[in-house]
Amino acid sequence: MPAGIDEKCSEHDYPEKHAEYKLNEDTRLSKSQPVNHSGNVIKASHVTRFINEVTLMCQVNRIEQEIQKARNVLAEDLWSARSSHPNKELYKRLNRTGEDIQSFKDVFVDAHGSSLTVRLKRFGSLLTLIETHQLFDKIKPSETIWYIDDDQLVINMKKQDPELKWPDIVESWESLTAGSMQLFKGTSIYLVGDSTEINDKVARELAIGLGYTPLSTKELLESFAKQTVDSWMLSEGLDSVAEGECAILESLSSHVRAVVATLGGQKGTSARADKWRHLYAGFTVWLSQTEAEDEDSAKQETRRHVQDGNLGYSNADVVVKLHGWDADHAKSVAQASLSALKQLILTDKKLPGKKSLYIRLGCRGDWPDIKPPGWDPSTGADASRSTV
Repeated sequence: MPAGIDEKCSEHDYPEKHAEYKLNEDTRLSKSQPVNHSGNVIKASHVTRFINEVTLMCQVNRIEQEIQKARNVLAEDLWSARSSHPNKELYKRLNRTGEDIQSFKDVFVDAHGSSLTVRLKRFGSLLTLIETHQLFDKIKPSETIWYIDDDQLVINMKKQDPELKWPDIVESWESLTAGSMQLFKGTSIYLVGDSTEINDKVARELAIGLGYTPLSTKELLESFAKQTVDSWMLSEGLDSVAEGECAILESLSSHVRAVVATLGGQKGTSARADKWRHLYAGFTVWLSQTEAEDEDSAKQETRRHVQDGNLGYSNADVVVKLHGWDADHAKSVAQASLSALKQLILTDKKLPGKKSLYIRLGCRGDWPDIKPPGWDPSTGADASRSTV
């Protein structure tokens, strides 16, 4: 079992289904995504995320050095307040002084499905206290209320999914990795795409964040064959390399809590649509490089690939579109991958269990319509009977 992951999840691993925060009114916290960082599109069991750069911008009103301290206070208060309020609610508290908020008319709270903005009218202008466009999950805007309690402004929000535990109020690398256990339930992740290097770099970031074991089919193949993949390809051809990787993936398919980087381009198994039998054992992420200049174009490109079906990568559970590549941004790509996987799982919370069943039945290639026990993939026997 990888370090940092325990089979049992204690109540301290995740806070309850609410949060309480305290933020100094002199501090403004904002999150913005200025360069093409899209939301999620769910179509044909795929989630698409277009990413060029993920930027978290923190601004302060007077004392810049207080921002990190404020963030730490938010996180600490979230954990300490997990049993203070009903499970379906989130509470956000902002400290104030009597002279700053003269009337409730000075407070403006704008809550939408996945965003929250809080502004305070002061000296004739509006001061932004909080602005985030990516809450950890969706809330019910119509049920958001706020009030002034002693020296604090209290904002009460209702979750759309009361069973989902929020590690933090915003979706971030920290909250996504902290919330991974309740979502993935140990299911492994496979990275596919055109670039072996990109797959490997992002896989290592994901493994570190999740506490999973990082694995590379390239490294495993070269260790077994005692030669590089390139020399193997030159001597025996692409098909031989793909068959070798297929054997590696078969041995890894029963593993849990692993992030597997596969061979990129036409070298490996994932480029062949008929070789995905063992890749279906985990959640697959297609890291797709694109020339698309905007989110809509990237989504259209993904839809064309999925509908066409000629690319093996189109079998992936989620797609992350990359406009350019810089190894220094591997963590941002990993975050986008987790965000897309989170949205996929929240649309069908039975997916991790279904992946587990698929493995127990022998990874027979019958994903996503799992056939009954005894079904033979070579003959198709019982294929017409009911599916699981």
